[in-house]
Amino acid sequence: MSIDEEAVKGDARLYGKFVLTTNTDLPAAEVAQTYKSLWRVERTFREQKSTLEVRPLYHHRDDTCIGHIVTSFLALRLEVDLQQRLDEREVKVSWPDLMRDLGQVHAVLLELDGKRYQLRTDMIGSAHHAFAAAGVRPPSPVTLLGVIS
Repeated sequence: MSIDEEAVKGDARLYGKFVLTTNTDLPAAEVAQTYKSLWRVERTFREQKSTLEVRPLYHHRDDTCIGHIVTSFLALRLEVDLQQRLDEREVKVSWPDLMRDLGQVHAVLLELDGKRYQLRTDMIGSAHHAFAAAGVRPPSPVTLLGVIS
């Protein structure tokens, strides 16, 4: 086996380049940027499988397949919006770290002295930044739910 050195040199000028075709009127730079951001879609699918601990889905009907795609798209849209809001606030945190921190926020039900309470665990890391960026007030650390009857 031999390597064609001339072919290698010729191909080197194409390294890192890609060709896109589109039927839109968007500027070439915007098309390229949109294409490059598709890695988020792939990562979202991977993370949903691990974070939500789902097994492979085999859709046998069009409506369930469409529902799965729409749900995945909405998850991606929420991620992009939250990431933009974090960027606007100059909060630098990786998405996996943010999801880990948010995953540590839990509600705990407690019955004490004939009353029912909901306790929120402490927010660690960047969890508080996510709530603030989303414009959502975190749950109170202690909420009285009512008297046990």
